[in-house]
Amino acid sequence: MKAILQRVASASVTVDTQLISSIGRGVLVFAAVAPDDTTKEVESMAAKVLKMKMWPDDAGGTWKRSVQDIEGEVLCVSQFTLLASTKKGSKPDFHGAAGGETARELYDHFVLKVQELYEKDKVKNGVFQAMMQVNLQNDGPVTLEIQTNRAKASEKDQASPEAKDEKKSNFELPRELLE
Repeated sequence: MKAILQRVASASVTVDTQLISSIGRGVLVFAAVAPDDTTKEVESMAAKVLKMKMWPDDAGGTWKRSVQDIEGEVLCVSQFTLLASTKKGSKPDFHGAAGGETARELYDHFVLKVQELYEKDKVKNGVFQAMMQVNLQNDGPVTLEIQTNRAKASEKDQASPEAKDEKKSNFELPRELLE
């Protein structure tokens, strides 16, 4: 799962000229679900969003307080385009984002988990899969990108040393380079 956090003085979401949600001081979260994400990644992301130190303390120390510490609000907006690949050509490839019902279920779980870990009335939401107009007044500006550990990455990291050595030992230089 990937998210972009923006520290805001205010933010709102409108769909078809209808105001859906708005917040005052807090964090705007653009969130995307990847195909291999599970509830574990979603719950980890919810905790990270709420614990991320984005505000100074009263003594002026930077990066000392979270949205919970300042009693701010959270606006969550689904945005699958965060997981686009732009490596080839000029058209984005969205295979890195989960599709359909799986994405909806995990995104909804993410929003519910943020509400559960914080205060439900301080956590707002956009409309999943809608064309939204998102307005914000950035505070700073402060924009952070966070990503949970994905299953594939953790499986690679947990590969046994023997398997890693085996991969190394199977490599042979071409004969002409040895002469």
